[in-house]
Amino acid sequence: MALSLDARRKNNDDGFTLIELLIVIIILGILAAVVVFSVNGLNNDAEMNACKAEVRAVETAYEAAIAKGATAPTLAQLQAAPYKFLRSAPVYVTAVDATSVTASPC
Repeated sequence: MALSLDARRKNNDDGFTLIELLIVIIILGILAAVVVFSVNGLNNDAEMNACKAEVRAVETAYEAAIAKGATAPTLAQLQAAPYKFLRSAPVYVTAVDATSVTASPC
């Protein structure tokens, strides 16, 4: 007596097959790879935006120091007394002068 496919499944319904588990693991791996690359792109954008914001802050501090009577203040002078226009040392900005602010990576 031959058992039909439904009858065999009812008798041997112990769990998932190896193929089903492998397919699920592959799909999860693909999804994880997509998420990792998406987050990496967001991190790069955040670093670029932080650099641009720091450049604007240093430019504003430089202009404020000039308005207070300083002549060509350096980054160290913008952080020290009597000005203290910057709370901490800039991370991205490396130099400042009357015409430009040098920064990397922006």
